[in-house]
Amino acid sequence: MVDEALLRSLTPAVLGILVRRGADFAAAEDAVQDALVEAVRVWPDDPPRDPKGWLVTAAWRKFLDATRAEKARRRREDLVDAEPEPGPAPTSDDTLQLYFLCAHPSLTPSSAVALTLRAVGGLTTRQIAQAYLVPEATMAQRISRAKKTVSDVRFDQPGDVATVLRVLYLVFNEGYSGDVDLAAEAIRLTRQLAAVVDHPEVAGLLALMLLHHARRASRTVGGSLVPLAQQDRGKWDTRMIAEGVGVLQAALARDRLGEFQAQAAIAALHADAPVAEETDWVQIVEWYDELLALTDSPVVRLNRAVAVGEADGPRAGLKALAELDDSLPRHSAVSAYLHERDGDLRTAARLYAEAAEKATNLAEREYLTRQAARLNN
Repeated sequence: MVDEALLRSLTPAVLGILVRRGADFAAAEDAVQDALVEAVRVWPDDPPRDPKGWLVTAAWRKFLDATRAEKARRRREDLVDAEPEPGPAPTSDDTLQLYFLCAHPSLTPSSAVALTLRAVGGLTTRQIAQAYLVPEATMAQRISRAKKTVSDVRFDQPGDVATVLRVLYLVFNEGYSGDVDLAAEAIRLTRQLAAVVDHPEVAGLLALMLLHHARRASRTVGGSLVPLAQQDRGKWDTRMIAEGVGVLQAALARDRLGEFQAQAAIAALHADAPVAEETDWVQIVEWYDELLALTDSPVVRLNRAVAVGEADGPRAGLKALAELDDSLPRHSAVSAYLHERDGDLRTAARLYAEAAEKATNLAEREYLTRQAARLNN
């Protein structure tokens, strides 16, 4: 039995070594995937002493075979003549550069996510396609286009950590579908990133993911969505919460606040309350104010309106909501909730029904429909 976690953890380092040797990104990535397939076939009967070195040698040979078969350009023929002897793999770690490359600004968010999962995460095209519920051929084309887009990007160019973090956050928010748990995969990749870059926002994102993921077991019952206030907190993963809080505290101590740290602080306050009624909404509003100062995001203002409604009463929340564009996603749902809290059940029922029509997620649509039916009855 091959340790798939080990293979995935070695993927970025092996890919980085091939690119450093002169292989273009697209060809190197294909060669690494071929080497991973070979490892799955060979290792159960003949496990290597140096897994990384074995993968580097196998991937480099796959690359050379491909260039020879295609009668590659003279530059690649020179690489063939200079094939390194098999031996221990280099110790340099190019993981961070690979993250930057896969989150290159020239890529669309969906392409950046797919390429990150393939090149850094070590997932197969089929696994990624299943996770995103698209045909494998569609995902293969998306990944192929992304690889071509970044093939000419210099590997030693500095990248933007913020862009990498947004890509990982997109992966995390996809959650779970198919046989790949993308939320867990995003946490694994963010841990990997935190090991090679010392940045408080990387820690902030890791803390945010841990704190949200700790509540996963309580988010649905029988396939139906359960709001945070009604979740069974006994199902929350206290060990994961403790880890997330510890990571967050260390990041905040560096006094370089960023938006992921602020979001994690809000999640930590929710996790700290033994029951929903003991949630420190006043402090949550203060953290939303910090988050607004960093982002000025309409979505943050929408979430802040909910917090204001809990801290200062539903009418205060509705007043904050009135300042926002009612075309915002979830605006109708938030308005419905605050009107219900204020006792205006007729308006709340109508708004719940409107929100259900606008919902893009089936579980959310069913939940909002139930809320409208409950009030109408």
